[in-house]
Amino acid sequence: MILIADGGSTKTNWCQLSDKGQRVYFNTEGYNPDFVGTPAIVASLQKNLPDTPPRQQVTEIYFYGAGVSSPAKAEVIAAALRQLFPNASKVEVTEDLLAAARALLGHSAGFAAILGTGTNSCIYDGQKITYNVDSLGYFLGDEGSGSFLGKRLLRDYMRELLPDGLQEALRVEYELGSRNDIIDQLYNQPLPNRFLASFAKFAYDHNNVSYCRQIVVESFQAFFQNIVRHYPSYQNYSFNCIGSVAYNFRDALAQVANEHGMQVGKIIRSPIDDLVSYHESEATH
Repeated sequence: MILIADGGSTKTNWCQLSDKGQRVYFNTEGYNPDFVGTPAIVASLQKNLPDTPPRQQVTEIYFYGAGVSSPAKAEVIAAALRQLFPNASKVEVTEDLLAAARALLGHSAGFAAILGTGTNSCIYDGQKITYNVDSLGYFLGDEGSGSFLGKRLLRDYMRELLPDGLQEALRVEYELGSRNDIIDQLYNQPLPNRFLASFAKFAYDHNNVSYCRQIVVESFQAFFQNIVRHYPSYQNYSFNCIGSVAYNFRDALAQVANEHGMQVGKIIRSPIDDLVSYHESEATH
């Protein structure tokens, strides 16, 4: 039995693939090793993994995760998985960007991106990632992501710049406290990137307001200006993207991509189905 996981900073999508090709899907919270350690991952998985089938039946695990930027980061997650699945002879932990590329492009070469809680992108040769422009994380970059969009919303809220009744709507919906409460949440509490990204839903829910549409387009413009345009010959590729932000705002994203000379290929919410199909095809070869 094989376990395949697509792990974002907020949520991890799992598929349990039996030897007969049966698929069972479930979700847990996200495990970004930039923010959580092995003991916290073990505790979360012990609480949230389904009871069936027995963990002893799992022989292979493929985990693709946000924040898996080095062997040391990968080991944070791999150590937790080995502890929970002692009979797994293969535990492979790699970056979520490879999951996006495999799900979007299979064995074909092309451009692949992630726009979810964070941002990432690459050129893929059909087997491996060959070129990557660093998104720099939510502090310095992550243009186009949920955290980038949330940062803009929250900043305008704190400066009382939100129009059309949005100021009060945001305060009520997110139960926002004082300025000091918000600063504490950002600087002293765990997972500030997830806190920022939670505000992207507000922009989606209020997409009928011109302000919300405008900041979404500006967020994607920043993504193309600061990241996509720095790929050599980027206009020779179609634009393929995965993630909740990409999918929920796909019309605006396609508009901006076209403005920058890229035709749109696949835009999907989650890679898990295509990723499982990729590993099924690999197993038959």
